[in-house]
Amino acid sequence: IALPTLAYSGQVFFSSAWQALRHGRTNMDVPISLGVILAFALSVFETLTERHHAYFDASVTLLFFLLIGRTLDHMMRERARTAVRGLARLAARGANVLRPDGTREYMPVGEIAVGDRVVLVAGDRVPVDGVVEQGSSDVDVAMVSGEAMPQLASVGTPLRAGTLNLTGPLEMRATAVAANSFLAEMVRLMEAAEGGRARYRRIADRAAQLYSPVVHLTALLTFIGWVLLSGDWHRSISVAITVLIITCPCALGLAVPIVQVVAARRLFERSILTKDGTGLERIATIDTVVLDKTGTVTVGRPILLNALDIARPAMAIAAALAASSRHPLSVALVEAADQPDAVVLDSVAERAGLGVEGWIGQDLYRLGRADWALNEPGAARGTVLSQNGEMLAAFRFEDQLRADVKTTVASLQADGLKVMLVSGDEAAVVARVAAEIGVDDAFGDVLPAGKLELIASLRAKGHSVLMVGDGLNDAPALAGADVSMAPSGAADVGRNAADFVFLKDSLSAVSHTRSVAIDAGRLIRQNLGFSVIYNGIAVPIAILGYATPLVAAAAMSLSSVIVVGNALRLRAPHPSRTTQAAPALGAAP
Repeated sequence: IALPTLAYSGQVFFSSAWQALRHGRTNMDVPISLGVILAFALSVFETLTERHHAYFDASVTLLFFLLIGRTLDHMMRERARTAVRGLARLAARGANVLRPDGTREYMPVGEIAVGDRVVLVAGDRVPVDGVVEQGSSDVDVAMVSGEAMPQLASVGTPLRAGTLNLTGPLEMRATAVAANSFLAEMVRLMEAAEGGRARYRRIADRAAQLYSPVVHLTALLTFIGWVLLSGDWHRSISVAITVLIITCPCALGLAVPIVQVVAARRLFERSILTKDGTGLERIATIDTVVLDKTGTVTVGRPILLNALDIARPAMAIAAALAASSRHPLSVALVEAADQPDAVVLDSVAERAGLGVEGWIGQDLYRLGRADWALNEPGAARGTVLSQNGEMLAAFRFEDQLRADVKTTVASLQADGLKVMLVSGDEAAVVARVAAEIGVDDAFGDVLPAGKLELIASLRAKGHSVLMVGDGLNDAPALAGADVSMAPSGAADVGRNAADFVFLKDSLSAVSHTRSVAIDAGRLIRQNLGFSVIYNGIAVPIAILGYATPLVAAAAMSLSSVIVVGNALRLRAPHPSRTTQAAPALGAAP
């Protein structure tokens, strides 16, 4: 029974040990494999020579506890997902290219050349970088700037590959091939950033590099010493095997993954998902926090600030017009209206990049850009409602801060962390939000590559950086930081690139995660310390011959149980007794 059990269950350790030895190095699986194989071989010898002792149960028990640690470690590593494939899926497969004779030909994105005229309809993704030559439409540029608000694209507007055409037809001239486009650059940035993070050395791996040679040397010296002193080869081999088993790194192998699993559970109780266990080690050592603005510091959803100042008839007409549009400002206006279907329009139509217009009898009502809705240019700015070109109401929208954002920033700063705000939004808007939440360092008009460069420069100066972001444009920075977090509403690519995902609107998840990580780090050090003390006591006993392989297996099992029990002492941080409502930013854009 023991032979097939060891052959099947131990193959992961045997294979790893063999690969390490083939390359002239050692790892934690080498002493494990030696201990299991030698204990089994000695047991076979004892059985064939009809001696009194056999240690098949010790070998199987040894693998049982080691597999527990390996399984927990595998569970944590599997939660880390690459975001590169998700980002690449945003690329268009192809597009309709307008030929000189006026015909359209569908071409794969890799065959579109510089100078080709590309036709885009509503819902198409921009296949390559280009410039609009004809048409007008709203374009979702979240992956470029991180802003949820669509931007108007008209003649002369540059378009980036991967952005989404929302409302109207466009004709653009390609200015770059697919391999040199903005989206391709984003993918390359992600690959480089993730490759840099993969070189992070885990605590247990570093300990194993020192631990394994010491175990091998101790067992070898024990064997040689007993041979010289007693001349009994059988006894010498038995003592050496006992040393290998009693020093087998079960407790060391469990020290890190069991704490990480318990910590992940504690964070899950606070609606925070842990995707990579090593992120717990990294977030405990950060000294700088970089926050994205839209969708991170703010919820990324506009709200209507002056609903109470607008006359009810005007509000009802505006809500009726807005109900026919999916523009974020239209959605916010409908949500703010008491009765969005109180007015029935005779007809309604959405004008790409401009707004919505509708008729009630002989009157034309327009809701949208002031320079389009009003007869008198420059009479107002922003979003307005007009009747036959005369303004009825002006609407002020603003994004909403996440719950507890000011408290979280203050808490992080009180702990000695430097907090920075970075965004693709206008510098003036970013500076205003930074002042609102108490952040001194703010950077606006920053593209994805710029965010990654900022983080790289901070790391080059010796800082350990936490990046908190949500957009497609944040993905390279999330992957390039020492550790990263994203809200659950983030783009798929952003969530995949992050080490942690928080499910609630409150930004206090950042403080909670760091608190749990610091406690987890303390327990990991305690477990590693216990492993050292255990070996300091058990190894001399084994070397002196006062323990058998079976006793060694029992001692090893007990040490593993103690490590697991210590990990279960981890507690989640206590939630705040008071919860403040998320305030809206005070100033209008």
